[in-house]
Amino acid sequence: MNKTLPTRDLAALGFLMFALFLGAGNLIFPPLLGQEAGEALWPAIIGFLVTGVGLPLLAIIAVSQVNGDLHQLANRVHPVFAIIFSFTVYLAIGPFFGIPRTGTVAYEIGVVPFLQGGQATTGSLFISTLIFFSITFSLALNPAKLVDRVGKILTPLLIILIAIISLRGIFAPMGSFEMAEAKYASGPFFSGFLEGYLTMDTIAALVFGIVIMNRLREKGITDRAQVQSFTIKAGIIAGVGLSLVYLSLGFLGASSVSTIGPLDNGGAILAAVTNTLFGATGSMILALVITFACLTTSIGLVSATGEFFAKRFSSVSYPVIIFILCVFSFTMANLGLSQLIAVSLPVLVAIYPIAIVLIILSFFHKMIGNRRAIYIGALLGAGCLSILDGMGTAGVDLESLSFLEILPLYKEGLGWLLPSILGGIIGWIVSRK
Repeated sequence: MNKTLPTRDLAALGFLMFALFLGAGNLIFPPLLGQEAGEALWPAIIGFLVTGVGLPLLAIIAVSQVNGDLHQLANRVHPVFAIIFSFTVYLAIGPFFGIPRTGTVAYEIGVVPFLQGGQATTGSLFISTLIFFSITFSLALNPAKLVDRVGKILTPLLIILIAIISLRGIFAPMGSFEMAEAKYASGPFFSGFLEGYLTMDTIAALVFGIVIMNRLREKGITDRAQVQSFTIKAGIIAGVGLSLVYLSLGFLGASSVSTIGPLDNGGAILAAVTNTLFGATGSMILALVITFACLTTSIGLVSATGEFFAKRFSSVSYPVIIFILCVFSFTMANLGLSQLIAVSLPVLVAIYPIAIVLIILSFFHKMIGNRRAIYIGALLGAGCLSILDGMGTAGVDLESLSFLEILPLYKEGLGWLLPSILGGIIGWIVSRK
């Protein structure tokens, strides 16, 4: 029997999805893009929206085809690949990178500016992250309440705070747009396209899918067609919200150069803008925005990772798993986050193109059917190049492979595109024989 989802609950689900994506990093990218793009802001920000919003929404729709189960989506390639890929994604974007970073970013921007002398200390970091991950654990403990707690409470507060900053800057601009920097002057749309690509939100979308699907099932929505329909509608709500935030923050960055000067860090731009617009109160507003953004992302990552591992290891309860995740993330945030990021970031860079190719192929699954060779060929083509990109991010000298620069878009980080297409074609030929 088909069930309907009340408009209020659908909106709350869309707000939840919005909050899951809007981490601190997403708030920092657009102001920097705005300053660098200047007069070319609008084509640049549109390019950013294509990949920074469009790709994550495609990822959410892709996992909705398999009820949010990334393992099942990856199983279309091969059972062994499904295990390796899904575990790598959840561990890399979760406890080995994303979750600890939310705690440290909330501390650095939301706490340190208010300490005596504005200096970070070991004790203050310990207390701040202990409180942060305790709140994360308590709110993620009952995932069925996520829509009510995050979608109906935390997200509206986050939206109000961002709106206060944005509307003030839009209706009382700090200055006019400056000349675009070189890369935006010559190709603003594609430069923005690459910036959105580099947010890596597409991988996060694959992780968050299980949260959204489980919340729908708790509402009694179990029919696959309905799950996809409501997921797309919630995704549109989240996409519109993210687009408005990115557009407004990009405008703030573009209009701020004559007042605060050019800066090379989006966090510094945002801090200077809020201070200019609101004085000392601006620091408090920004601290609340960053803290709420980090908290909602942390809750989502802990909940998603916890539900994934609870499904894979049924002998361990969900509360025990998320407790371990929070303790591990708290420890890493205090003792070794920089080393952890040094290992995790190259892994994320390596698997990102693989994830994109898997998502794109999922929309042609009915045509592909059981011809795994097409999946394998396309993913091998992307993977060979993306692994090299990951090695480069890790600091490995790849000068001997400079001949790869002949590949289209290689210098832009999209060198995997042509090999993936060729691999898919080879896989199709093999499958026909």
